[in-house]
Amino acid sequence: MLKLGAIGCGNMATAILRGVSAGMVGNCALFGCDVIPEKAEALAQYGVKPLRSASDVLREADYILLAVKPQGIDALLAEIANDPNRDRVYLCIAAGITAEHVKKGLGFDARVVPIMPNTPLLIGKGATAMAQVSPVSDEEFETAQRVFSCAGIVRRVAADHMNEVIAVNGSTPAFLYEFARCFVEYGAQHGIGYEDALALFCQTMRGAADMMEHSGQDIASLIEMVSSKGGTTIAGLEALRNKGLADAVEACCTDCVKRAYELSEGK
Repeated sequence: MLKLGAIGCGNMATAILRGVSAGMVGNCALFGCDVIPEKAEALAQYGVKPLRSASDVLREADYILLAVKPQGIDALLAEIANDPNRDRVYLCIAAGITAEHVKKGLGFDARVVPIMPNTPLLIGKGATAMAQVSPVSDEEFETAQRVFSCAGIVRRVAADHMNEVIAVNGSTPAFLYEFARCFVEYGAQHGIGYEDALALFCQTMRGAADMMEHSGQDIASLIEMVSSKGGTTIAGLEALRNKGLADAVEACCTDCVKRAYELSEGK
């Protein structure tokens, strides 16, 4: 039986625990603590046993979800570093925090799985990247994958690409929301009701995503399918290209990843 304990019970930990509760019924025991006790207590409805402290979580669980913000990770590691049990698996979802960082904070060669989830986990449609780092075994890594598969898809990436992947899945919901906001507000400003524009755009994003993933066509071919010579799509694409969309996306990803490396250095 999986014994999973979360230290930190914010939105992301809540989504993870809720997903496991639904996806591994009868095969898991869940625990959680938070500096705001009410957050852990609120998870009781999902079968999570609220605990008072990180040390309490360590006593109960074999897999420890480190679900605090990057700025708080060092203080947490210092708090739990004296735990005599060195066989636990630590699931770290703090952006920019490497397995080596966690091991250094704990003071030994701990089993650490660096993980980058995203907020659609909250509705069971997450996209999670994770890396297998020694001495995590194949079985332990597969368990970590099952935990996050309960609320979406999981993909394995190289440990030295965990910061780069943040710009692909971790922070990207916000980038897509910003992109969507521009189109939806344009529609609203030109006589299309906000709710109608939002519904049309969201369904278009869902459909386009499914086309990219399941049509068997590459992205360039899909763009060509929509684009008639001399038509509206070509005119819009040329405007996006001329206004520097590719450069803006490159800058967005570069700055996102740069900040991840800064967080890994404690900045």
